[in-house]
Amino acid sequence: MTNKSITADQQPTTNSQQIALLKKHFANCFDKHGSFIPDKLQEIVQTSGLSLSKESYSLNWLGKSYARLLANENIHTLLKADTVHNAKAPHATSQNLLIKGDNLEVLKHLMGAYSEQVKMIYIDPPYNTGSDGFVYQDDRKFTVEQLSSLAGIDEDEAKRILEFTSSSSNSHSAWLTFMYPRLYLAKQLLRDDGVIFISIDDNEQAQLKVLCDEVFGEENAVGSIVWKNVTDNNPSNIATEHESIIVYAKSKNSLEGVWKSSLSDTKDLLINIGNKFISKNSNQGDLQKEYSKWFRVNKFQLGVLDRYKYIDFGGVYTGSQSVHNPGKEGYRYDVFHPDTHKPCKEPLMGYRFPKSTMDDLLGEKKILFGEDHNKIIELKLYAKDYADKLSSIIELDGRLGANELRKLFPEVKTIFTNPKPTDLVEKLISFATGKSDFVFDFFAGSGTTAHAVMQLNAKDGGNRQFICVQIDEATAPKSEAYKAGYKTIFDITQTRISKVAAKIQAEHPDYQGNLGFKVFETIPMFDKYLDAPDELTENLDLFDIDTLSQDDRHNLLLTWTLRDGIKLGTPFAPVILGDYTVYAAGKTLYFVEPDISLDAVVALLGQLDNNPDFSPSRLVVLGYLLDSKVQREMTEAVKHYNNRKGIVLTLDIRYN
Repeated sequence: MTNKSITADQQPTTNSQQIALLKKHFANCFDKHGSFIPDKLQEIVQTSGLSLSKESYSLNWLGKSYARLLANENIHTLLKADTVHNAKAPHATSQNLLIKGDNLEVLKHLMGAYSEQVKMIYIDPPYNTGSDGFVYQDDRKFTVEQLSSLAGIDEDEAKRILEFTSSSSNSHSAWLTFMYPRLYLAKQLLRDDGVIFISIDDNEQAQLKVLCDEVFGEENAVGSIVWKNVTDNNPSNIATEHESIIVYAKSKNSLEGVWKSSLSDTKDLLINIGNKFISKNSNQGDLQKEYSKWFRVNKFQLGVLDRYKYIDFGGVYTGSQSVHNPGKEGYRYDVFHPDTHKPCKEPLMGYRFPKSTMDDLLGEKKILFGEDHNKIIELKLYAKDYADKLSSIIELDGRLGANELRKLFPEVKTIFTNPKPTDLVEKLISFATGKSDFVFDFFAGSGTTAHAVMQLNAKDGGNRQFICVQIDEATAPKSEAYKAGYKTIFDITQTRISKVAAKIQAEHPDYQGNLGFKVFETIPMFDKYLDAPDELTENLDLFDIDTLSQDDRHNLLLTWTLRDGIKLGTPFAPVILGDYTVYAAGKTLYFVEPDISLDAVVALLGQLDNNPDFSPSRLVVLGYLLDSKVQREMTEAVKHYNNRKGIVLTLDIRYN
């Protein structure tokens, strides 16, 4: 066997991905030695009409350089499929994914096939409250000298970083070091019109906001939602009755208009309520009083703001909408009250519409008048035109999440601490996604996001897919979950998703939507597989391909195909070449089975010539399987072969 063509596993450096992007898109900004020429980039910016800011503001912490290094570091794991689970109905045809593993590794694995594919990310990361169990844990074994060199920092700073990364720290610096690489990679998975929602409380809210400004760009901040989730918690000072949800876009300019819920339930409910009150009463004043009393009790069920509180007793439920004064240049004219025939007070809060539009609104009976002209008139919103809009304040009892889990796991009183209510996440998804989008959660916890996706799909007929990631974290031995047989958080996640699917199917027996999910996990890389020698010596201990089982090779195949842009769960078609089996995925053939011979290559070329349905364009070969003779012959055969179909065939011999 020859190892001279082994490509060394190059250690990444801080910002190596960013530098690669610069070289790809701004090659003219580098000289022939690879040195960066800042004046060239500045020239591009200036000729584009952009202003150069001399002010800058950034968040710095001990470990920032290390966090950047982690974001750029290579993958050190393989992916493995749960083949038994994934082969069962309805999982076999599902694109929903549940992945067990460190989410930083999983994020890197997903880059090949899911980059710029995700419409919405929702995460509920550790809040770092001191009591939530968060500590920074890192099994990487850098020396002070290695970290100093790779991160471009002095050895004193490298030493201090390694001290907190190995000491189970829960400082602000540790939390930011944990979050930065995950958010950086998450951004790359988002579509241009994608958004991320991040739940947090006051302990790290300020740090998270500035961190997101740096990762996503301050101009891509969409807003902050206040979730009022508790009342009267008897504090010593200020009653903390809320959490925050920070919202950022991949590119705010790519977001489409005003977010509106995909659910029609509220609209239908409004119409039914209006008809109910009309059938029981005839006096407008009594109707309004009765409805207002009902609304105060049921507004959470409606999911709408207090401003939607008027009934048009022509038979359609309506709401009111304040219209703000556009300024002195706005339209100014009188609207006369239909009973007093006198000009109404400040029509529509200040003359928003031209007269022709106002005449149309009057003709359509969309103006809500008071008892006389002294009442400010308002614009009515009819139920048929109703669209719920995402508010910056959401009132939803935080205990609902725990109650949901008690119903799903009746045998366990508390199976998971502080789960988010499904209705909260479902509400966000209904506003931020279309019916066929990917929703991603890489802090899956009890599985609320997967639950919300399936529940929303069942309500609005959608076909959204979820990707959820949960580390294989052990439950506490004394916990009720552990005693009930749930040894890890992942066990809870997977079981909940299965229970939710069964519940939806039982409640909607005719439902044909996607209730399956495939399961994968990260596993350690083969011993010595990523080691590549700088210099070959006679006694060098190299990776031994003969130690791999067929399952090992197929795990490598799965990992490679994902890297090459093939989505998880895509079946591999075996192709027989003589007495050798390769695996086809798209236009690529993968050679991972042992005993590759030139006969297989001859059979491959024969198929290319004679089989009209056979047209691969790339061959990927596990290099450790080839001896030097077969490798040379295979390379030459592919290089010089001219097939009748005019296919350009490339050969990729891989060692990592």
